[in-house]
Amino acid sequence: MIDVDGTLVDSVPDLAYCVDELMVIMGREKWGEAKVRHWVGNGVPKLVERSLTGELEGEVNQDDFDKAYPVFLDLYAANTSGRSCLYDGVKEGLAHLKSQGYTVGCVTNKAEQFTHPLLKDLSIFDEFEIVISGDTLEKKKPDPLPLLHAAKHFGIDPKEALMLGDSISDVKASRAAGFDIICMSYGYNHGIDIRHSNPDLVIDSMVELKDYL
Repeated sequence: MIDVDGTLVDSVPDLAYCVDELMVIMGREKWGEAKVRHWVGNGVPKLVERSLTGELEGEVNQDDFDKAYPVFLDLYAANTSGRSCLYDGVKEGLAHLKSQGYTVGCVTNKAEQFTHPLLKDLSIFDEFEIVISGDTLEKKKPDPLPLLHAAKHFGIDPKEALMLGDSISDVKASRAAGFDIICMSYGYNHGIDIRHSNPDLVIDSMVELKDYL
């Protein structure tokens, strides 16, 4: 099972554009891509909260959130993939997995209305035998439910399954589900080296999968 944002796709350019446009509409100063890059990784609602408070875990004004959230959804629906791109090595990594007969799925906290268009626009949607989005089930990562759902779907023992991600959320979900976990060094983990979360392995490119699987 493979994560999307920060693992397969650098989606920050689109998300940052939408955050800054939201700030303009809300009558506030733009944050810029570097700041938004630090906030991405826990789904759109949390990103909107962070854009309103300027903090990772600030206390958001509910009225502001209720006004901003639907605006952001409209902005992101219109700007899901225009600036986003696959990381180097993704296509080669996916091709290797397919050539070796691995069962490959996608699991993300991004809502389906954004996940499916993004994967399709970047021409990798058909690489996955299942796509589990943030609103597919009643719980999302770091809860293990999405990973356990995938294992059950494929009839695979979680101990024989692997998660490829980039964040502490991916590590926590994998540990709780009994999956092995490989993390990408370049992803979104709020500025903290993912090695501190003790995944089984950290790699710099999906091309390296052929050396370890």
